[in-house]
Amino acid sequence: MRVLVVDDEPWARRRLAEMVDAEQGHRVVAEAGTGEQALAATREHQPDLILLDIQMPGMDGLEVARRIARRERPPGVIFITAHPEHALAAFEAKASDYLLKPVRPDRLRAALARAGQVNRAQLQGLRRPHADPGMLRCRTTRGERLVPLDRIHSLRAEDKYVVVGHDDGELLLEDSLKALEQRFADRFLRVHRSALVALDRLQALERDALGRHQVVLQGGLRLPVSRRHLPAVRDALRRLAQG
Repeated sequence: MRVLVVDDEPWARRRLAEMVDAEQGHRVVAEAGTGEQALAATREHQPDLILLDIQMPGMDGLEVARRIARRERPPGVIFITAHPEHALAAFEAKASDYLLKPVRPDRLRAALARAGQVNRAQLQGLRRPHADPGMLRCRTTRGERLVPLDRIHSLRAEDKYVVVGHDDGELLLEDSLKALEQRFADRFLRVHRSALVALDRLQALERDALGRHQVVLQGGLRLPVSRRHLPAVRDALRRLAQG
């Protein structure tokens, strides 16, 4: 994997480059000390991955990542930061991962391995004319993850993200609930303005202690049902009962 190392401190940049070069299958193709240099090096060397310091004078790493993300085929980005509170900002800037300073060789090795997995998934996606219809691609601060649709039980809007509830936990997705509803209309049913549920996970319709309707999914998860969507939920349960 071709790697670009970006840090405004020469000693830190050199140390990172040496650690990368020590990892089999990875090679530093360029170094940069400013945001502007990073953009120029990206255009010239076309790296697969950028190790990018967040705090730099002038254009910081977050802005560099945002600009790089506009490219048709952007490289992966691993942020290097001394501040753990930058994790959300890293996610919003579409980073593959982030590492805390001082960077330890074992943590860098693990991050490079995760970035390599994402890179292979991107290449496979480019070879296919369409994404696998049975998978949902979720992006996390540690890279991308493909989740089988048949393992997803709910999609819930929270702030500007969608929480993907699946059999192994939850992931964040940068998409709109409306777009997901249209894309997977045959698999998911809207039960509330902020929630979709998997049709094949529907189990029952109940009322809570205050008399409000809620849908019960396999596994016991309960989600509120709005009056507007109540008829559709009842119809779906009726059709499931009829087989």
